[in-house]
Amino acid sequence: MHYQDERTSGCRVSDAWTYRGLKTVILENELVRVTVLADKGADIYSFVHKPTDTEFLWRTPWGVRDPRYTVPSTGDPVSVWMDYYEGGWQTVVPHGGYADRVYGADFGIHGDMNTIPWDAAVVEDTPGRVSVRFTAKSVRMPMAVSKTLSLVSGSPVLMVEESVTNEGEEDLDIVWLEHIALGPPVLSDKSRLYLPECRVLSHPESIDPNSKLEPGYEGDWPNVNAKDGSVLDFTRIPPKADRSLDMAYMTGMSEGWYALLNEETGLGWAVSYPVDVFKYLWYWRNYGGGYGYPWYGRCYNAGLEPCTSFGNGGIAQAQENGTALNIAAGETVSVTINAGPFTGTGKVTRVDGEGTVTFE
Repeated sequence: MHYQDERTSGCRVSDAWTYRGLKTVILENELVRVTVLADKGADIYSFVHKPTDTEFLWRTPWGVRDPRYTVPSTGDPVSVWMDYYEGGWQTVVPHGGYADRVYGADFGIHGDMNTIPWDAAVVEDTPGRVSVRFTAKSVRMPMAVSKTLSLVSGSPVLMVEESVTNEGEEDLDIVWLEHIALGPPVLSDKSRLYLPECRVLSHPESIDPNSKLEPGYEGDWPNVNAKDGSVLDFTRIPPKADRSLDMAYMTGMSEGWYALLNEETGLGWAVSYPVDVFKYLWYWRNYGGGYGYPWYGRCYNAGLEPCTSFGNGGIAQAQENGTALNIAAGETVSVTINAGPFTGTGKVTRVDGEGTVTFE
């Protein structure tokens, strides 16, 4: 039985939904509606700004699939994950990056918390505030993860309070990635990307035949060298006709935040996060250039993803370059992330720890 208050105004929450066979939780208030796939990694599948009916999170062309009704045709550790990648926002723990073997365990790409069901419990349900706590444990490493999502009345900002606990009896390295993928309409060639002063690193090698960035580049934000000798301004978003696919990483920020503003519509998306834990911001630039499986030239999206570590090679690579996050036996690492839409014009100069955007 469900005894949640079925309000029609203020903050609302319900865990009584199912979408394509998956248990789904919906949080909303006057300004935003957030849809979470509890049965699939507690992924934030949808983030809608109600006044403008705008979806901020990108969705793959194949969308949500119920794994109970699909048998993977191969055991490839990349394909199995991609087959079920619906877009949106994943909490990637304990292994962010491509497949590898660590501590004697095989990890597929971005494994393994976002491919399993999470428990969900409504912990606050009032017109002024709603909160849902999602919890799960990694299959192949003794990491317990808790993620509480909260909305307050009158605010478009989603508060995400997360913790990762090492339940093992040995210290362990992890890579923790918040895999946030944005798409149209907020993403367009009329959009600008704002960050604090930082360094930009391109991937050590080209990740795709359509990669445009000079491999192994390092320099000050926002300019990045391209392979053809030109200089790219990362504040500007290319159109889909750019047909590029690249990975870059921003680091050295004094504060953790970014804002993407569509200057044509005046609608933007902002995220703030603790830079002492997430020392890198991964930038997945899929601007129409992904050909072959699984994109086939169909996709136009940007991943702007706070991460503990450098490079998408997983834990072993992060251990080698000294950027893995070590969690001692029995210890917990906790973070608070604030994310949501905003409106305005001009240059964004800051997003504070509560997700409030400041313009010049």
